[in-house]
Amino acid sequence: MLIPIHEEMTRAALSSRVSPRALEIMIAANRKQDALSGQFGHDEYHFDNNALDAGHRYIIEQRGYILTALLAPGVLSAWVAFGRLTHTVQDFYAHTNYVAMWLDQYEGTPPAPPEIDPVQKSLVESPNMYSGRIYLPLDALYFVPFLQKISLAFLPQDSHGKMNLDSPKQGPRFAYARAAAVKRTQYEFEILEKILTPEMFAKFTDV
Repeated sequence: MLIPIHEEMTRAALSSRVSPRALEIMIAANRKQDALSGQFGHDEYHFDNNALDAGHRYIIEQRGYILTALLAPGVLSAWVAFGRLTHTVQDFYAHTNYVAMWLDQYEGTPPAPPEIDPVQKSLVESPNMYSGRIYLPLDALYFVPFLQKISLAFLPQDSHGKMNLDSPKQGPRFAYARAAAVKRTQYEFEILEKILTPEMFAKFTDV
């Protein structure tokens, strides 16, 4: 998703759950995943190029970093790791066909976006799950406004350009991707609440 949307979603999910200073550090780490250094050779950050297993491993890895950081005197590294984690879980819904598969379960009018289940096991583990592939140079041209229509005309259906739900411009399914991303961010926060000791959790939330 676009950087301002990542920030908005993270604020919506966490502003009432962590301190302002913790939230700002989490958001900065979330945003950094979309820096140029995170765009090449790091498909696991964004669930790109069918890096599904790698993306899920990355999420688990960041949870581990949070736990390790909270065992040390400081807390900054825990906030940074959670910020990285939030970016990846948020991109899962924008870069895979999860939303499409969730909607395909319903005939006629589907439930409203806030009803989406972001962790439906049958979908997360489905063999039909895939994410957008990046086809260069066409997918690079997709990000040039006056070349976007030309690139889309030649990009395959499984390309990032054709599949992404990165902004409202992608149509009504974006609302489902955003709702799922916010709920998943809260879900990840609640996982920490379950696995951390009360003292560690209080340190993490900083409230």
